[in-house]
Amino acid sequence: MRYSPISRFKGTLLGAFLGEILATGDIQSQSYLDLGRMAVLGTESLIALGRLDLDDWIARQQQESLHLAAVDNISIKIILATLPIALFFHENSIKLRQNLLHVLKIWEDDPIIRDGTLAVGYAIALALTEKLNPLTLIPQTIFFLQETPTSIPKKLLTVQSLLEQGAGLSRAQAEFAKEEQLSNTIAMAFYCFLSTLEDFRLAVLRANYNGNFMQDSTPITSQATGVITGALSGAYNGIGGIPVNWQVLLLQNNSPTWGLTSFSQMLKLIDAFVAVWSGVYDIGLNPTELTQEGCEVALLSVYAAPRVIRSR
Repeated sequence: MRYSPISRFKGTLLGAFLGEILATGDIQSQSYLDLGRMAVLGTESLIALGRLDLDDWIARQQQESLHLAAVDNISIKIILATLPIALFFHENSIKLRQNLLHVLKIWEDDPIIRDGTLAVGYAIALALTEKLNPLTLIPQTIFFLQETPTSIPKKLLTVQSLLEQGAGLSRAQAEFAKEEQLSNTIAMAFYCFLSTLEDFRLAVLRANYNGNFMQDSTPITSQATGVITGALSGAYNGIGGIPVNWQVLLLQNNSPTWGLTSFSQMLKLIDAFVAVWSGVYDIGLNPTELTQEGCEVALLSVYAAPRVIRSR
C-alpha cells in the first residue's frame, strides 16, 4: 500500500479544510468556521454508532440549530457533509452509492447535487483503495453516476478532452468559469486535481485561483473548487502530500476548526474515526457484555482484520 488509510483519511478532510481557508488568501484565516460543521457532526455520528443513522444525523444538526437556508448556495456544504460517508464506505462501491444517496435524503432532492456528491465520493473511494487511474477515472465516474439528465457527465468528458490535449489552466477556466454552476465547479475541481495529480499544493492553489477568477462569485462558491480539489488531492496524496509548513501553521495557530475547539481536536476526531472504521472494538463502551459478576475489566481495545468484527 502506497499510503496508510489514516494518512488518506486525514488527507481528505484536512485537504478539504485547507482548500476552504486558502480561498481567503490567508492560511490562518478562520472566516468560514461553519462550512464543514455538518461534516464534523456526521463524523461524530459514525464514531458513536459505528453505522449510518439518518435520524441521528438530523438530531445532531437540529441540536446545534444548523440549517441550510434556501438563499444559501448549499451544494458545497452538502458535498462536504457527505465526505465522512465516502470515507467510511469506500471499500464497497455498492454500499458507497446506497449510503451516499441515503444521506442525501436529509436535504433537497437536486439531481446536480446528487451527481456531484456521487462523483466526488466515488473518486475519493478509488483513491483510498488505490484503484484511481487518472486515464480511466472520468469514464469510471460517469459509469458510477449511471443514467442521469444532468450535465455533469458531459462536463467531465470535457475535462478528459482538455487533459488529453494538455490544455492549460486558462483554457480550462474559459471553458468552466463562465457561470456559477455546480457542474462547472465539479469539472474544474477534477481538472485541477488530475492535471497536478502528485502535487497537493499546486492543485489547491490553482483551484483557488480559479475561484477568484470566476465571475460574480460569492464567499462560499469562491471556495467550492478549492474544497473539492483539496479533498480529492488529499485522498490521493495522503497527509504526507500536504506541505509541512501548512500543517505547522495550523498546529501553531490551533484555532477553532469547523466548530471544534482547536485544530488538534480535529486530528483526534479523525484518529477516532479511523479506529471505528478499521475494526477497533472499545470494550469500555459496552463493559457489561464482557464482565462477570464480581470481576472488573481493564480498559482496552480489540483489533480485528477487515470485515471480521466491524459492527457495521
